[in-house]
Amino acid sequence: MIFGAMDGYTLTHVIISLIAIASGGAVLVGMLYDRRLDRTTLLFVLFSALTNLTGFGFPITGQTPALVLGVVSSIVLLVSIVARYAMRMRGAWRTVYVVTAAMVLWFNVFVLIVQSFQKVPALHALAPTGAELPFAAAQGVVLVAFIVSGLMAAMRFKP
Repeated sequence: MIFGAMDGYTLTHVIISLIAIASGGAVLVGMLYDRRLDRTTLLFVLFSALTNLTGFGFPITGQTPALVLGVVSSIVLLVSIVARYAMRMRGAWRTVYVVTAAMVLWFNVFVLIVQSFQKVPALHALAPTGAELPFAAAQGVVLVAFIVSGLMAAMRFKP
């Protein structure tokens, strides 16, 4: 009963985040197959921005890892938007766009994994503090997958 215990704001943030992740996954796969997917990209960018913005709406009590990640993600997303829309992926901006888009998606998935280990009872039992091997292994596998797919996309995506 994960969603049942959430207030409206948190549920809205989670739904926005899941849309960002799903659309970002489609965009990354599209880049791997040299497809632009312009509408899906716009959806990814908008919902990633909304994910970051709504993330800042939670009560903040000083500097936290979540706050730092939100700031870094917002900066990387801004660079991605500039590379994609202002610079139109010309020259080196194509690689900048691919790498930053993959990073934004990875940030979103990173948080999804963190939240899953905190909120899903079966996962929480495997890594109650987030410092255990199952958590590290999950994050490590996902990081390697994003590095490999990001590099492959940078080589293949030539709009």
